[in-house]
Amino acid sequence: MNKKVCRNIIVFSFIVIISGWIGALVDSVLPEQPESDSLGMGIWLVSPMLAAIAITIFSKGNWKDLGFKPNFKGNIKWYFIAALVFPVVTAIVLIIGVITRWIDLSTFDLKPFILVFSSTLLFNFIKNIFDGTPLFSYLTSQLVKLNFNDWKIYLTVGSVWGIWHIPYFLVFLPETDIQAVLPVSRTIISIFMIITLILWSVMFIELYRVTKSIWPGVVLHMVEDSLINPLVISGFISIAAGKEILISPIIGIITSILYLLIGLGIRTYRIKQTK
Repeated sequence: MNKKVCRNIIVFSFIVIISGWIGALVDSVLPEQPESDSLGMGIWLVSPMLAAIAITIFSKGNWKDLGFKPNFKGNIKWYFIAALVFPVVTAIVLIIGVITRWIDLSTFDLKPFILVFSSTLLFNFIKNIFDGTPLFSYLTSQLVKLNFNDWKIYLTVGSVWGIWHIPYFLVFLPETDIQAVLPVSRTIISIFMIITLILWSVMFIELYRVTKSIWPGVVLHMVEDSLINPLVISGFISIAAGKEILISPIIGIITSILYLLIGLGIRTYRIKQTK
């Protein structure tokens, strides 16, 4: 087993996991930090990418592991797929929700929603260069070097991604947003979201592995943040009480299974192309 790679994985994962708590500590000693836009939250967001870059520099690693090249040649279709995944799955979920009467679209107003969606794309594109991206690229590439099988990679990367989010759900995320997604305690939603992120991570990991680039994953995440978050949190749709865990476009079991199947579909394609 490559000791250098093992060391890099341990150091990287440790920095990722503690970064949010360092950010929370910074916020606790700084007065009047803005909610959802604090210095501590910024530290939490950028630390994984900075850690991946720093480790690559000091360990004289391969910059290709970070996946900064867009690799457009032969991969344009994956950029289009990344842009369409969340709209298509969300449409399916909404149709299921309407048929079962678990989702009410009577408050949905298309024009304001399009305005919210389009106005947040650029911000979310920039944000999602950092949000989880070094885990799907750098951490995945290091686990591949250790000959981890796909399932261990999904579980490891997804778990680190979920654990990295714990300070976000326990400290940074406004209570009103939590209640809009799932009316439970911060601890309970943290558990649900870790499971959700593990299932979602398959898509992001496989997009990186099939393209060797972070950018399709950034596009995927950008559309997700601009589409489903305002859809639920801003009240464009209403979900029947108690059905959120089943059908919510953010945290629903049905929704997560669909994203898992898409990720496994990309995996099947990658394996066939490799052979």
